[in-house]
Amino acid sequence: MVALSIVIPAKNEAGNLPALLDGIGAACAGVQHEVIVVDDGSTDDSIAMLTARMAGQGNLRLLRHDRSGGQSAAVHSGVRAARGPVICTLDADGQNPPDNLPNLFAPLFADGSDAVGLVAGQRVGRRDTLSKRWASKFANWLRSRMLKDGTRDTGCGLKAFRRDAFLALPYFDHMHRYLPALFSRDGWEVRHVDVTHQARGAGRSNYNNLQRGLVGAVDLFGVMWLIRRKKKARATEVAGK
Repeated sequence: MVALSIVIPAKNEAGNLPALLDGIGAACAGVQHEVIVVDDGSTDDSIAMLTARMAGQGNLRLLRHDRSGGQSAAVHSGVRAARGPVICTLDADGQNPPDNLPNLFAPLFADGSDAVGLVAGQRVGRRDTLSKRWASKFANWLRSRMLKDGTRDTGCGLKAFRRDAFLALPYFDHMHRYLPALFSRDGWEVRHVDVTHQARGAGRSNYNNLQRGLVGAVDLFGVMWLIRRKKKARATEVAGK
């Protein structure tokens, strides 16, 4: 029985995936887990490489979008297909060291953790360009000020959460940057874990700072609206006598 599903959204990351998959195997040894790579319209050798690797790695699964839908769409596809009740996500570019994974999923398996819905990684010692760090710092400051979600870094790909809780959230493109606010909206406890960060391996980023800023401005107001319109009552079934 699969206890943990690790979902990796990937686009043109053939140069980074082999080392990442090796690292996940080492970090999650002893935990019954599966790894789901969601290819988001790659045009490199990702499909051929992953297909060949699946022959020797029985817990590796591959999903493929027929066109690029973005990171949130890829995560959503992976979570829907997942067999485990607990999900971990991390980026495919090699910047999220997989040895952080146990610190993320352990709180969700601990005794008395039923109220915890999300464990969000927060990067320390970021290995990005100065312009990317500045843009991220401003976006995180603005989001935190507007949503009061208690999170300093929602752009980190390292996260762990309950599958059923995630699938109950309202879906929209770029929702992965607002998971702490969305989980809190639904009454779940959100915890934070500091995680390490490293420089990108092969290739280059698929998104620039302007693209992130434009979509983020629109999404921020949308999430504020969702929080204001959250359901304020929950129904519980009453047993008959």
